Amino acid sequence: MDLTALKYARTHEWVAVDGDVATVGITDFAVKALTDLVYVDLPAAGTEVAVGDNCGEVESVKAVSDLYAPVSGEIVEVNESVADDLDALSEDAFGRGWLLKIRLANPADLDQLLDRAAYEEHCQSEEH
Repeated sequence: MDLTALKYARTHEWVAVDGDVATVGITDFAVKALTDLVYVDLPAAGTEVAVGDNCGEVESVKAVSDLYAPVSGEIVEVNESVADDLDALSEDAFGRGWLLKIRLANPADLDQLLDRAAYEEHCQSEEH
């Protein structure tokens, strides 16, 4: 996956857009920060979300991190296999580790997200 083609939220979600559907996951930075993942809780397909809504949790041995909706719309698909294979997040966060697919209600939501360079700067500022 071309990481520069993705959009990023300051809350460490990534977004890949295909037509009117946004695939959402958590970034490699978030996975490394959480370390040993033990549980993922995702909403059901059909759930409506708005930008910033809590739409799940990713739990590690050291913390529980909320998953926030980076775009508004209806969740049309959930990656159920991640719950049974948490290694997908650490091994392939931008591929088989995707979490949700959201049908975009407002494509302008994407304009509020960061490109890869801005996201990397944001991550560096969080580390200090």
